[in-house]
Amino acid sequence: MGLISKTVFEGGCRVIGVIPRALTSHQMADKAIGEMMVVADMHERKAEMARQADAFIALPGGFGTMEEVLEMITWAQLGIHDKPVGLLNVDGYYDPLLKLFDKSVEEGFMKTGARQIVLAASTPKELLTKMQDYVPVHDKVASRQSWEIQQLGFLSA
Repeated sequence: MGLISKTVFEGGCRVIGVIPRALTSHQMADKAIGEMMVVADMHERKAEMARQADAFIALPGGFGTMEEVLEMITWAQLGIHDKPVGLLNVDGYYDPLLKLFDKSVEEGFMKTGARQIVLAASTPKELLTKMQDYVPVHDKVASRQSWEIQQLGFLSA
């Protein structure tokens, strides 16, 4: 993430890092690029990232990456946000996960509209194009007003 943050920052874009207080001693918070926000915990971190972001992109990663991107997908499905969620599918890294999503639709565990929340591409340019063209078409479970929007950091519309 450090290399990506540095590249984005040097390209003239705004970079905001969000780190839970407990992890500041374990990670390079003092060597952060751009702005750094220290929050209470992982839940607050995700809510703050969701509030600040225009979209979400997951690069290949481990449990933390999976947990965060799946939560953003779930929030989109529930109607908490309508922002695009993309997987940068480098060398087919996310193929098994995408096949699992397709299987979920086939087996009736997921609606087709919900499956369309997740965008994937093998190159950044292709993924960004898909994300720019994204129009939410999924069925929302509940209106945004029914959620504790202020707690999540979203303003009710």
